[in-house]
Amino acid sequence: MIAAECHKENERHYGMEEPIIKLVNVSKTFSSSTGDVEAVRNIDLEIEKGDIFGIIGLSGAGKSTLVRCLNLLERPTEGSVFVDGKDMMKLSNKELSLKRRDIGMIFQHFNLLMQRNVLDNVAFPLEIAGKSRSQARKEAGKFLETVGLSEKADAYPAQLSGGQKQRVAIARVLASDPKILLCDEATSALDPQTTKSILNLIKDINKSFGITVVVITHEMSVIQEICNKVAVLDHGHKVEEGTVEELFRAPKTEEAKKLVFSETAHIRRMHSDHQVRVVFDGKSAFEPILGNITLELKTPLNILYANTQTINGNAKGEMILQLPPNKEVADKMVSYFKEKGLGVEEVTYVE
Repeated sequence: MIAAECHKENERHYGMEEPIIKLVNVSKTFSSSTGDVEAVRNIDLEIEKGDIFGIIGLSGAGKSTLVRCLNLLERPTEGSVFVDGKDMMKLSNKELSLKRRDIGMIFQHFNLLMQRNVLDNVAFPLEIAGKSRSQARKEAGKFLETVGLSEKADAYPAQLSGGQKQRVAIARVLASDPKILLCDEATSALDPQTTKSILNLIKDINKSFGITVVVITHEMSVIQEICNKVAVLDHGHKVEEGTVEELFRAPKTEEAKKLVFSETAHIRRMHSDHQVRVVFDGKSAFEPILGNITLELKTPLNILYANTQTINGNAKGEMILQLPPNKEVADKMVSYFKEKGLGVEEVTYVE
């Protein structure tokens, strides 16, 4: 017994614990009168317990199909889906129904019951689970407090703002006591300020309840705000995967670059023979690197774009610089950036 406990402790220590979600060669094909559509193709993916894992891609990339494969709302055409070590594809209908209780889901359009007030919306899954109405309402009140909506308990969905509706939807999911929370474009219908508050709430839930979160989105800003890891989809394929910092610092594929560089797309209209993207963190932001190199080489730099943001709780920034036409001087500048530990790569924008 002691040996077994030591083995588990060693697994936790060395990061060998079984992923809470594991996809093996998952594909999903839809058949129609006009032919087959391969929405998801041969995807392998591992999501660790406690992650806030982002899945991002442009419209039609297969994101929503993939997330519905995680709880088998869409049954994969090929491959295996493991949740908590169990092969979902091999479960009976009854076993699958029980396992889905571990997987909560929130959507873009909230899916609230319009004829029920806020408290009864949150109590609904507790009643379905067999609790009395009074007990369900009592517990639902605690979850409304968690999402900061206790004062709206007697209101109806039609009386709420979009952000409040999403908070009710989150409270309702928490009432089911899930291990995993799937967020399918959960902030797409919200304004930027409300989006930020909902993302902060999801981060708090991840930390306080230990719930693993999977975020499906087409917005890079959402990924950068709360996720620690990310996978990029394009036409059903996983084209890139890693930490959010790795993706932000040096996206490898054209698909990822389109997402990361989306805010700087206007720069392609600026005529420049030699543009580089320089990525820096909070520490290097306090050092006058551009001023120093301009003085040292006696050559000016043209800043086409600059921005700072928070990624996974850390300050990060990027600049798009137009380097001088003199190749020798430009190469010295790139070497200087690298010596200072900044990420630097030449950029060419694509439509």
